[in-house]
Amino acid sequence: MFDQVNGLPVHILVLHAAVIFVPLLALGAVVYALVAKWRSRLGWAVALLAVVAPITTLVAKLSGTELYNSRISTFSPKGKEILDNHMDFGTMTLWFALGLGVVSLIMVALTFRGKALPMIAQVTFVVLTLALAAGSGYYIFKTGDSGATAVWGTY
Repeated sequence: MFDQVNGLPVHILVLHAAVIFVPLLALGAVVYALVAKWRSRLGWAVALLAVVAPITTLVAKLSGTELYNSRISTFSPKGKEILDNHMDFGTMTLWFALGLGVVSLIMVALTFRGKALPMIAQVTFVVLTLALAAGSGYYIFKTGDSGATAVWGTY
């Protein structure tokens, strides 16, 4: 299922969705957490991204694993090492995107229609959102960088 579409690896087709949606989720969630007056306008987008970003990340990971397994015999030792790191970064990206998605959905659900949160809950959501957004941004970058190195490097 995650192998090919019209002869092209699915991974190459779907990875760009994760590269777009994960940073958008991170940005949207941070703004939603920090700027209460914009919540009524951003809530639907953050909720949608909180679902779409982890799904696209999961599909990118599963299709990347499929691509890796189908071509493992062609890798040099250095190329295999780079791709193993790339897969580890992709796994971390998935976990951070999933965590950010869950926290974002909970935050949107609790503040729906302008409901105010107690200060301790507000601070907790801000801290969690900032940490998960930073982790998502870091790992989406590292995953992309290591993937590009694997493809365009001389290994």
